[in-house]
Amino acid sequence: MNFLDLLSTQTLLIDGAMGTMLHARGISFDKCFDELNLTNPAAVAEIHREYIEAGAQLIISNTFGANRFKLSKHGLQDDVVEINRKGVELAKRVVAASFKDVLIAGDVGPLGVRIAPFGRVQPEQARAAFAEQIGALAEGGADLIVMETFSDLYEIREAIKAARQVCQLPVVASVTFTRDDRTLLGDDPMKVARTLRDAGVDVIGVNCSGGPAQLLRILKQMKQAVSDAKFWVKPNAGWPEQVGGRIMYPADEEYFGEYALSFREAGASIVGGCCGTTPQHIAAMRKALDSSTHSSTFMQTSEVSETSEVSDAEPPTQFAQKLTAGRFAISVEMDPPRGLSTHKLLAGASLLCDAGADVINVADSPMARMRMSAWAVCDVVQRKVGVETTLHFPTRGRNLLRVQGDLLAAHALGIRNVFVVMGDPTSIGDYPEAMDNYDLVPSGLIKLIKQGFNEGIDHSGTSIGQPTNFFVGAALNLCPQDMDAEIKNLHRKIKAGADFFLTQPVYRSEDGPKLLEAYETKHGKLEKPILVGILPLVNVRHANFLHNEVPGIFIPDETRKRIEDAGDDGVKVGVEVAVKLIDQLKAWAGGVYIMPQFHKFDMVAEIIEAIK
Repeated sequence: MNFLDLLSTQTLLIDGAMGTMLHARGISFDKCFDELNLTNPAAVAEIHREYIEAGAQLIISNTFGANRFKLSKHGLQDDVVEINRKGVELAKRVVAASFKDVLIAGDVGPLGVRIAPFGRVQPEQARAAFAEQIGALAEGGADLIVMETFSDLYEIREAIKAARQVCQLPVVASVTFTRDDRTLLGDDPMKVARTLRDAGVDVIGVNCSGGPAQLLRILKQMKQAVSDAKFWVKPNAGWPEQVGGRIMYPADEEYFGEYALSFREAGASIVGGCCGTTPQHIAAMRKALDSSTHSSTFMQTSEVSETSEVSDAEPPTQFAQKLTAGRFAISVEMDPPRGLSTHKLLAGASLLCDAGADVINVADSPMARMRMSAWAVCDVVQRKVGVETTLHFPTRGRNLLRVQGDLLAAHALGIRNVFVVMGDPTSIGDYPEAMDNYDLVPSGLIKLIKQGFNEGIDHSGTSIGQPTNFFVGAALNLCPQDMDAEIKNLHRKIKAGADFFLTQPVYRSEDGPKLLEAYETKHGKLEKPILVGILPLVNVRHANFLHNEVPGIFIPDETRKRIEDAGDDGVKVGVEVAVKLIDQLKAWAGGVYIMPQFHKFDMVAEIIEAIK
């Protein structure tokens, strides 16, 4: 079979993830997967076999990280040739045993180091490393070379040059993108497509990145830039999330089947799956591609403007995906530091993330006290801890100019979840004489974001270049003194476009249903997810203060009595009370919004682990 000839007659189906499947078999991500070609070839062969049985017409060798730079981290730099050659030979044996016509791609990933001008590795050094690996893949008998998951056009050009120097095999060059449809170095899909075409590759690719929706959008932009090219598309199974210490991907097999057709209709010649995909995803794609009556429900035909930066809205956040799917979400609030140091904050965020928190909420000047800007904290937490954040965005103290400028700044930093709130009056804080003006109430700001910025226009109707993709939360009081007024405010926020709600702390699971029933009587069922506020009790003094001095908080007598009786074990009982309450809330709530008291992040981590 000739790879390029086949592309002119059909859409080829390639395999899915190798690393995901190896990890599912108990192999740690700390292990060198490429070395398994030598030390555990049976595990690799079994995965190749499963993908062939699922219908893949092309499988990729287990050599993604088998270059000199990456292998040196495992002391395997002298085994580059053997690992790559064995990787292809192993795949060939599996194909031969299957009695099917299946092609083998020699897999080449990034070097794992930065090359000049953004790093210290010189282009000729990078080219030599690629040449060593690609030469071994060709020697092993690969039908083509695929370079995938690159984010640096300087680096992938050196890989292409190396391939042309050491072999005559067809070359696929595939790039990955961030959530804003740019590479890590800021290149857009059109520029990437033109660069790869000019470098002389046979097939232009996009892989990894987000899920199918994002890659379909990117494919259409690439296709418009280089209309006569062949395209390779391998999406992840959605944006990953950490569940119980494991990396999980949300997109199921049926979803991938639908998108296989959308990719084909958009001009892809080769389709498959990347991180998180399994033989089941590939089997669903095979079934869809083979069906003559199946039609795509996801294909969009809108053209991409040459001057537009992004043609469609970017993928939703992991937090948004979880709530939309109806899965119970766990959000934890953290306050910004009062000074420059973020060490304690990051340590706490890491603990909470490891315990299983889905998102960290960062308050903005809580109690009107001077603290580090919340969006800076969100940026630091997302970059250094790797967990999504929700930015508290008060309207108080911001005029229209600052509101919109701050939103653009937050979006540029990668912050997508925002919680719109009025904010605490400056009269109660560190600077009571400070200005306390505002141009928008929360419902007005929600409308500005959802019906303005997320549509690509500012408050005046002027274009902002591309739409934002904010997932917007609003406040809700489940125990209001004036039920009618709260329901009126709730309805106003829903009409403005609120996506979810965070509530004040509650200590009775029945408080929520009462308000929801009252709302449903007037406006119909509330379809937006509610994250119920949980404020863990520490001791009886804490409980009495909240009950008597904080408006809107009611703690039942039996709960306060139990905390009082616990004495020095108040924290332990506080955990038990919170866990029991959360279990009851799961019957109707979309999640919980936990507010640690006195920086007791270990207490919250214990609660999260108990309810997971």
